[in-house]
Parts: sequence; C-alpha cells; structure tokens
Amino acid sequence: MDPKLTQVSQFFDRFKAAFVRNDYSTCSNHLSELKVLLTEFRSLPPLFEDTPNAVHELTIARDIYEHAVVLSVKLEDQDAFERDFFQLKPYYTDAFNRLPPSPQEYPILGLNLLRLLVQNRIAEFHTELELLSSTALDNPCIKHAVELEQSFMEGAYNRVLSARQTVPHETYVYFMDLLAKTVRDEIAGCSEKAYDSLSLKDAKQILLYSSDQELLEYIKEEHPEWEIKNGFVFFQRAKESAPCKEIPSLQLINQTLSYARELERIV
Repeated sequence: MDPKLTQVSQFFDRFKAAFVRNDYSTCSNHLSELKVLLTEFRSLPPLFEDTPNAVHELTIARDIYEHAVVLSVKLEDQDAFERDFFQLKPYYTDAFNRLPPSPQEYPILGLNLLRLLVQNRIAEFHTELELLSSTALDNPCIKHAVELEQSFMEGAYNRVLSARQTVPHETYVYFMDLLAKTVRDEIAGCSEKAYDSLSLKDAKQILLYSSDQELLEYIKEEHPEWEIKNGFVFFQRAKESAPCKEIPSLQLINQTLSYARELERIV
C-alpha cells in the first residue's frame, strides 16, 4: 500500500477508536490532521485525477468526511456541520460512478435537510430536495425531513414535536430538539400577542408540554418577562416592554394627497 494511504488509514483508525470512546476532543485533533493529509491525494475533489489508488483514496476520504459530519452533530457545531457537509457532497454527486454506494449517504443527506429546516432556510431546503433522485426521495431519512417541512409549513406543530419519537437515525435527535425549540418559540410569540394571560393548564397545552415543571423551566429560561401568578401566565408585562412605533398618519395622508394631485396633472 502507498505510504501516504497507510498513514491516513492509521490516523483514521485512531480517530474511530476515540469516537467509540466518546473522546470528541481527540477526534477533533485527529480530524484536523487527516484533512491536511488528504490534501496530498490528487484523486480527490476537485482534481479527480485517475491515480493507481484513486478508488481506495476516494473511499477513505468519503468515510472520513462522513465521520466529520457526525462528529459536528455530537459537538453541536452547526458551522462545522455545514463545512464538512460541503466537503463531503462531491463524493455523492461527482464521484458516485467511481465508488460503491455509502450506507451513510441518505442519513446524512436527510440530516442536512433537517439542518436547513431548523435554520429556517426553506429556499435552500427545496433546492437540495430538487437535486435528489427519485430513489433518494423514497428513502425514510429523506421522507422524514420532507414530512417535517410539510407539517411545519401547515402549522401542525404537534406532528413536528411527536416526530422526535420516530427519528430514522440517532443523529437526528440534536436537530429535532432544536426544531422543537423553534416551534415553541413561534407558538410563544403568537400567544403573547393574542392573549393577555393564560392559565398554566392552557399554556402547557398550547406549548405542547406534558408537565407543569417543563413549562415553568421553559418560561424561566426563555421568557423571564412573563409573570406567573395564581395559576396564570400573564403576558402584559412583555407587551408593555415591547417598543410601540407611532404611525405618522398625518404625514401619510399628505403624501397620498400629493401623489393624487400629481397624477391628476399628468392625466
């Protein structure tokens, strides 16, 4: 075997051993070294040179970047996820005819769709979806993300939250928790505009919590401006603290009349 390929394989074995031990700090260090070593392989994107060990080099590089994506989820680092996913993507799109299929491809593609949904990047979500084959769209990992987006757009927030119990891959839990927070923040924002107060029972039901304790912890962490008194949640203080901009009605009327006079002259 080529000495450089041997070195990469040895480093990758250390990375995987640390990953199994949940030693993510060591994993990050090994990953940085692996990425530097991979730059010496001319068979990798964007060159794709036909070297003697091209298939082996492409395969191990794809495996490394797949582990990097999963590591970023474990570290809850969305920026690293985006970087590593875009480094991995050419192995799925440009090198697919040179490599055997990866069992991690659809889980990772679905994971990226879920990330875009969590970040409310809906246009990019649909762009990525358009690039997928019909086979990919039938995969449970992709279907899960598509159904979530549909439920989110329909406002069926109970379906979004219950989907956490049926995730197709354990790495999805992190983004599902973020999506649940996004959903609850959306509901909370609408609730404080629609109501002056709610009973704890109604607030718990609206925010889709199963216990009073979960509700109280959410209010304490996310909405300390809400007031809890006598079994009710009062939003009035939050409304009073929100800035209220005065509409310059007289100025708008004058501008409209001015436009009407100008149009009359033109006609």
